[in-house]
Amino acid sequence: MLDLPIGERVKLKTTAASGFILEARTHPGQLFSYHNHHQPTNQPPDSKRPLSRIPGDAVVLAAPAPPPRPMAADKAKPSTTFSLPVSVVVLGIAYIYVSTVFVFIDRWLGLFSSPGIMNAVVFTALASVCVSTYRAAISADPGRVPSTYVPDVEDVESPIHEIKRKGGDLRYCQKCSHYKPPRAHHCRVCKRCVLRMDHHCIWINNCVGHANYKVFFIFVLYAVISCIYSLVLLVGSLAYDGIQDEEKNGRSSFRTVYVVSVLLLVPLTIALCVLLGWHIYLILHNKTTIEYHEGVRALWLAEKGGSIYKHPYDLGPYENLTSVLGPNILSWLWPTANHIDSGLKFRTTYGLPQGGHELFAAYT
Repeated sequence: MLDLPIGERVKLKTTAASGFILEARTHPGQLFSYHNHHQPTNQPPDSKRPLSRIPGDAVVLAAPAPPPRPMAADKAKPSTTFSLPVSVVVLGIAYIYVSTVFVFIDRWLGLFSSPGIMNAVVFTALASVCVSTYRAAISADPGRVPSTYVPDVEDVESPIHEIKRKGGDLRYCQKCSHYKPPRAHHCRVCKRCVLRMDHHCIWINNCVGHANYKVFFIFVLYAVISCIYSLVLLVGSLAYDGIQDEEKNGRSSFRTVYVVSVLLLVPLTIALCVLLGWHIYLILHNKTTIEYHEGVRALWLAEKGGSIYKHPYDLGPYENLTSVLGPNILSWLWPTANHIDSGLKFRTTYGLPQGGHELFAAYT
């Protein structure tokens, strides 16, 4: 079995339908090749041949396509049943909205004054966007791998294929019984593979993946703006209430609301700001949370082996932004995802000639 080091590049040149030539560069300046004829194509999935080491340091790829397996779950939608964390989020949104509009704004500015009405309308709009994007993040399918998906090593439009770091097999999910597209991973909670999986989020009772990543990001963005806005109104209301209480020599009737709001808003705002900053970093580098942790180990192994590791999907900050948020800057802050494709292939930094393919090691 081939133990493929991180960063090792294998270039595939197709010759005919009956076979192909693999050229493997295991070290700078060294080129080995192997010609494979009459490769069987009707083998079951369990008999797929891995990349293997043969004399002369050549690398052989022989991964026949498994027969299509009907999967009724392909068209199934993710469950929208409310879990306890989702219920907590809904109650938190409701509490923050009610306390902000009917306590902070009303006590500080007066709910029916011009400043009060303006602030109430703006905060209501922000809360509405938060609720709609949160609902979309919960209900949207993050991206399902078709049961008939098979990586096509001859497809010139798909120049990169991920393989396992140990063994060199094309990534195959034994639980779902199909191959994994690039950047897809199996979720143990959802019990299926998710396209461009970032993580499973208990707060939306769903995976964050290719199809709902932008909606999730926009929700976090507007949640941060809403929390900061509510904190400003809370501070202003507290200051105004303090002056009023001193003049009346009494205690505020809303002290409990203020205490609960501070205990809720301060840590929530900090946590959401950290989460937003983290995903801004991931978007600018075109990484997922899973790929970040894989990349840390890949970088360490590359440095240990004296080579350089570069994330293959990092196209530059602007290209990375447009790949996630869309090509139209005006739609970046709007929860639409009409720009995304199937999620079965992605642009990479490898500029290969027509007919060339890249295989790089993955950890899953």
